[in-house]
Amino acid sequence: MSSPQVTSAATTAGSSGDDVPPRRRGRTSRPDASHARSYGPGFIAKLVLMAVVDALGVYVVWSAWTQDSYGILAVSLALLVAANWVYFTRRALALKYILPGLGFLLVFQIFVVAYTGYVAFTNYGTGHNGTKDQAVEALLVQNERRVEGSPSLPLTVVEDGGTLGFAVVGEDGAVTAGTAEQPLSAQDDATVQDGRATEVPGYAVVDREQILERQDEVTDLRVPVSDDPEDGSIRTTDARTGYVYTSVLEYDAASDTITDTSTGVTYTPNDDGQFEAADGSTLAVGWRVPVGFDNFVTAFSDGRYAQPFLKILVWTFVFAIGSVVTTFLLGLFLAIVFNDTRLRGRRVYRTLMILPYAVPGFLAALLWSGLLNTRFGYVNQVLLGGAEIPWLTDPFLAKLSVLAVNLWLGFPYMFLICTGALQSLPSDVMEAARIDGAGRWRTWRSITLPLLLVATAPLLISSFAFNFNNFTLIYMLTGGGPRFADASVPLGHTDILISMVYSISGVDGSATKDFGLASALSIVIFVIVGGISALAFRSTRKFEEIN
Repeated sequence: MSSPQVTSAATTAGSSGDDVPPRRRGRTSRPDASHARSYGPGFIAKLVLMAVVDALGVYVVWSAWTQDSYGILAVSLALLVAANWVYFTRRALALKYILPGLGFLLVFQIFVVAYTGYVAFTNYGTGHNGTKDQAVEALLVQNERRVEGSPSLPLTVVEDGGTLGFAVVGEDGAVTAGTAEQPLSAQDDATVQDGRATEVPGYAVVDREQILERQDEVTDLRVPVSDDPEDGSIRTTDARTGYVYTSVLEYDAASDTITDTSTGVTYTPNDDGQFEAADGSTLAVGWRVPVGFDNFVTAFSDGRYAQPFLKILVWTFVFAIGSVVTTFLLGLFLAIVFNDTRLRGRRVYRTLMILPYAVPGFLAALLWSGLLNTRFGYVNQVLLGGAEIPWLTDPFLAKLSVLAVNLWLGFPYMFLICTGALQSLPSDVMEAARIDGAGRWRTWRSITLPLLLVATAPLLISSFAFNFNNFTLIYMLTGGGPRFADASVPLGHTDILISMVYSISGVDGSATKDFGLASALSIVIFVIVGGISALAFRSTRKFEEIN
């Protein structure tokens, strides 16, 4: 029991107005704490970083606005607002770490897949690259002819920030100048000597030597006379004299038709994104339109693509599965050998084993392409005594060479993961198996291998997906060749689906480009790889049950 004196003193202290009141339960603020935001070095660094991000974001938003890309504009604006809210509020601590990853996922994964899917259902490709307005403008420009009786105009080739243009002297002596993007405009302060412009404010006169170096650019250049395309443009063939050219095609916006003034033929737009005449002839330039599943139908039914597609699809599976199996078996064998404690110099041998993995894949494939050359390669000339074996030009040997080179490139990776998996196996389980009388083969088959597959199965699945799209090896080693003898498209015996997509897309510089068909094939590849990976990961649960 407490004494009366102590209790009385405590009561008196608690009721006194001069003493500190008793502490309240709950959250209290410190009297000396400042409620103002701290502007320390960390906040300043964040402010500078966000200023850079905002500047880039505003640039992207403005570019999307000027190019009428409203989808990109909306996404960019949303990301910009979200970034500023997350990094300047105290309520979203977790989002500060998650937002960058989500942003990159949205831009580089989801957007790419969605846009590829969109293109797969359009006719985007050669002759159908832009919008309808762009197609009309291109048709008018590409069908220009010199106006009969038009005067020859003294012309000077000029340059504005690397962009070529023309400065011409009219019949009245006035100087006008412009570029392909800027129609001719009056240049009152220009200097004229001997009837030709020699100095034009805002432009640099191009000398004769530079004109010869850029001759194709000069002769292909068209400088509009005015903002109205029907007024024609200035062109030149000798970089000294210009002529007015106008298009033989006339576009009537009211009826949405194009008329060829030289023949009187009228073209109307059709459902395929082209201007078509009554006799079925079409103008060369069209525009993008939705085509539904036409690209997928073409891939599987058109003889130009269907027959090579089936051959390439089978070879792609053979290549991907064969690469995974051979590299895994060789890597596993070497891991078992060099995991034996009785082997001396294991560290040196392991270092040598991973050397192929240290060489960049594209460079290694390019080197092997030279080593396997039929007449000059090291393999034929030195190792085989001057034999001329067509390693890369015979269909069967080319496929064998691709698998062999990929084995050389891929086994170090499998060697590393198998070595790590073997060293992580529980020793007590192995010891228990030996005590129970299990032999080496029984232990390996029933314990070591299942436990090893638990760790390596996901990596084998990812290796399959990687080799299914191993474009670098095919492109650098064989280029997809040797070509199919009966194919009308540039495809070959060692092409895999991804290299087929590359060839059909035309980004390698070929004359014909078909981005719609290439995107459709990309969707097919995505479905195949995704489906097989999902089934394979589902099957790995069996190994997890063993574990």
